[in-house]
Amino acid sequence: MNILLYNTLTKRKDRFVPIDPKRVTLYVCGPTVWNRAHIGNARPPVIFDVLNRLLRSVYGESHVLYARNITDVEDKINKAAAEQNVAISVITNTFEAHYLDDMRALGVNPPDFAPHATAHMADIVAMIEQLVKNGAAYAANSHVLFNVPGYADYGQLSGRNREDMIAGARVDIAPYKRDPADFVLWKPSTPDQPGWDSPWGRGRPGWHIECSAMIKAVLGDTIDIHAGGQDLIFPHHENEIAQSTCANHAPLARYWLHNGFLSMDREKMSKSTGNIKLISDILAGGVSGEVMRLALLSAHYRQPLDWTDSLIEQSRKTLDRWYGLLRGQPVEATAPAPAFMAALADDLNTPQAMAALAQLANARDLGALKASAAVLGLLQADAEAWFTAGASTDIDAMIAARNTAKAARDFATADRIRTELKAQGVVLEDGAAGTTWRRG
Repeated sequence: MNILLYNTLTKRKDRFVPIDPKRVTLYVCGPTVWNRAHIGNARPPVIFDVLNRLLRSVYGESHVLYARNITDVEDKINKAAAEQNVAISVITNTFEAHYLDDMRALGVNPPDFAPHATAHMADIVAMIEQLVKNGAAYAANSHVLFNVPGYADYGQLSGRNREDMIAGARVDIAPYKRDPADFVLWKPSTPDQPGWDSPWGRGRPGWHIECSAMIKAVLGDTIDIHAGGQDLIFPHHENEIAQSTCANHAPLARYWLHNGFLSMDREKMSKSTGNIKLISDILAGGVSGEVMRLALLSAHYRQPLDWTDSLIEQSRKTLDRWYGLLRGQPVEATAPAPAFMAALADDLNTPQAMAALAQLANARDLGALKASAAVLGLLQADAEAWFTAGASTDIDAMIAARNTAKAARDFATADRIRTELKAQGVVLEDGAAGTTWRRG
């Protein structure tokens, strides 16, 4: 099967041809673990989890290597640790555990590798040393900086001109910089800050060099696919390309994928407007992880996604319908439908893939429905449990009261209870096995 992916580097959809079909490599930028993840943070791991599943279905489970890093040293982490008077590991271990809980709830499969920056400090220092040796970086005032003007292809990924890049990077115009665009690879640490020994003194790495070094360590010099959010194109991914290319004398990645932003009711998420929704809070509010997952996949990954109550409601209704078809009967997954796979193979066109799932549901091709949905990470729960999980005792009591009324031929009371439940969004279904309910 041919897979087409929109490559940010070439600005077009390219046919995906891995370097080695028996060793397909994928790297996705992971979280900086200093706070709870919000729903916008969930879009990249969910989308690229689907890519990971697609690659494994095409090339084989054992032939795909997927890495998603953990940034566990960064100034926001340092600040939080200082405010709480604890080691940075206390902060990072806590929020990494929360992040992994959130990812499990969203049905995101764990990566094959989860490199931590603090565990790869020797690799980071070695790459910086190589950059200095190659003349691509220089030491100044206990810092090491990348020499941007010395890399002719800088800006190729983002397509920005020099002035825009300097402004967009929000660079510190320090007196020791040779050029305003130069960025930090290593910086000194004060006695109260975390630090590691290096040829340039005790210090810590810049953010960009961490990913370059971890990719080289766990996947190699050149990988097949590097992915992340659109906000990482510049400066993070631009800087990664420059560092890795100059250190390794080889391209960092052959395909670059970036997902679009997520808004809240057509407004950008921000602390000032107070519209940031944490994944954990949404779960606590009664929205299941699978409903959130379907909502996150409802728009094409490169397009913006507006997070609304109506989107959640529609996603829940869709899953209720599909699970309803699977309920009460054993269904063995067969094989994903060709139309479904063709949609995903066309640059992860999840809206078209959803349409294919709807057609399978309408045709009652349940084996193909279940197999296809699994590639999206959907319909993974037991169908009966889907409808009964979290059922309140009040609903059960009302159904029992209705059954009693029906047995006494008090149909007016039975109809009244059905109407009351319907007003609560509960739909009753009477069958030979008794009365079941679902959210409707």
